[in-house]
Amino acid sequence: MSRVCGLFLFGVGIGLVIALIFPKTFFMVIMAALCLLAGYNLFCGC
Repeated sequence: MSRVCGLFLFGVGIGLVIALIFPKTFFMVIMAALCLLAGYNLFCGC
């Protein structure tokens, strides 16, 4: 189950990074980084 959640969070993070081509707020940058980090850790089991 953690791999599924990790993949979901990683996908959300990738989507946010793509949306950041035109960055709107600093909060969006932080959320993208957190989603990518959490998703990677959950999916890879590090």
